[in-house]
Amino acid sequence: MAIARDMMVNDGIRSREVRLISSTGEQLGVKETREALQLAQDANLDLVLVSPTAKPPVARIMDYGKFRFELQKKQREARKKQKTISIKEIRLSPTIGEADFNTRLKNATKFLEKGDKVKVSVRFRGRAITHKDLGQKVLEQMATAVKDIANVEARPKMDGRSMFMMLAPKPDTNAKK
Repeated sequence: MAIARDMMVNDGIRSREVRLISSTGEQLGVKETREALQLAQDANLDLVLVSPTAKPPVARIMDYGKFRFELQKKQREARKKQKTISIKEIRLSPTIGEADFNTRLKNATKFLEKGDKVKVSVRFRGRAITHKDLGQKVLEQMATAVKDIANVEARPKMDGRSMFMMLAPKPDTNAKK
């Protein structure tokens, strides 16, 4: 047969002797590889090296095709259950107007309801950096506006010429979706 990614199968096993495990799971002891291969062929199954680093290496008699299929099936199921969370960014300015703020708020709400995290940042330009309290106030206003659907994951903090905070969707809002 063929050699898999990390498992040696049948003729691919190079060691002289192996500790053999039967298809039912019982230990058959240390056998020569040729003898173990013959036992596997008699049972119409494959000899698979499950622990090549052991002394002597451990081999098992099993249906390798069925084993690979089950493994791939488990991996597919695991991928289906994974949830990828992306981070969306919303930029504000310290002197943002009410209409613009409401537009950004609507976008943030949409992202949070979809299950994404939102990074809300305030960019200070020119001499506006001297009024960090205005940026803080805008971020706090955003946090209070979405407090029913989001948790503040990171409080507002400065990073260079911008101040940002992270919002994460509340777990119960995702359960409804």
